[in-house]
Amino acid sequence: MGWSWRLGRIAGIDVYVHATFALLLIYVGFVSYQPHHEWRDVLSGLVFILCLFAIIVLHELGHALTARRYGIKTRDITLLPIGGVARLERMPSDPKQELLVALAGPAVNVVLAAILFGVLVALGRTVGSEEDLVAELSTFGGGLLVKLLVANVFLAVFNLLPAFPMDGGRVLRALLAMRMDYVRATRTAAGVGQVMAILFGLVGFLVPGYFMLVIIAFFVWVGAAAEAGAVQFKAGLAGVPVERAMIHQFAALAPDDTLGAAARRATDGFQHDFPVVAGGAEVGLLPRAELLAGLTEAGPDGRVDEFMRTDFATADPREMVEFVVDRLKAADCPVMPVVRDGKLVGLLTPENIAEMVMVREAVRGRQVPTLPTPVQQPG
Repeated sequence: MGWSWRLGRIAGIDVYVHATFALLLIYVGFVSYQPHHEWRDVLSGLVFILCLFAIIVLHELGHALTARRYGIKTRDITLLPIGGVARLERMPSDPKQELLVALAGPAVNVVLAAILFGVLVALGRTVGSEEDLVAELSTFGGGLLVKLLVANVFLAVFNLLPAFPMDGGRVLRALLAMRMDYVRATRTAAGVGQVMAILFGLVGFLVPGYFMLVIIAFFVWVGAAAEAGAVQFKAGLAGVPVERAMIHQFAALAPDDTLGAAARRATDGFQHDFPVVAGGAEVGLLPRAELLAGLTEAGPDGRVDEFMRTDFATADPREMVEFVVDRLKAADCPVMPVVRDGKLVGLLTPENIAEMVMVREAVRGRQVPTLPTPVQQPG
């Protein structure tokens, strides 16, 4: 995700924070300073919000590590002002697995809430009464530990609301998919999510102090529509082999070709991403972005092999597109070589896949979904 900084790596997963997170810290600091104009209040507010987002990272790790059990990798976790997003390569196709992945995040919050409650009860026996603890919890007051306990309970309950694509929406989709086909289950869960988005928006507009719900409503509405479109798109690929969707006629470059020659081929035709072949075998890819970067850095006399990509995934023409499309998105490359018995026989691009789906759906007389974005697992 653009405008993000890497904080570190946890359990093999990169954790990023979006630049807009700084706006949240400024807002929290400002609101904390206003009542008493004390810098201690600012520090207290910032410590709480940082602890809260540490909890959100643990929530997202719950999703990611559970998905890993089923062979699904997580690209990264990004912290945003509205929460966290774990970018899974895909969601499990088995509804039972998706149910467990969706429940894993709120389960982390339940465990953390139980731990904090135990700590507070233990402290209450020495520095106060349990009645005081219950009063603090009921009024959302108290110290940092009480606030974090309330925050964990809130995150667990709020995320389990059936507002697809939140955790509760995915739980609903998984339960529905056990009784009906996956596309219909997704449409139903997305419809419930959009109804929840309308309710969030109304509360946000009508109730003072809850405007954040309007922002959440927007993301829920868009996310539900995008997820429904993505599932319908993938359903349109069912049973189609790669060789029916790939580009059969394409130009290739040699490693010692100049960037100027590659640029002329790009401007003379419709191809912008080129495989690089040596001795009959593919050795690299020169996508348009690398071509332009090379022209800027080395000029038209630069060599292709100095700027080509050597990290790329491949597909077999006999594979089904519905399974390859996830690998294409995960490769973060605009083109995937199709190789049979070590020989390059075609190229697969998102545009060609979308064209094929549009033709198939037009023949069926159905509405055509757009190419989906990478799977994200919101907190």
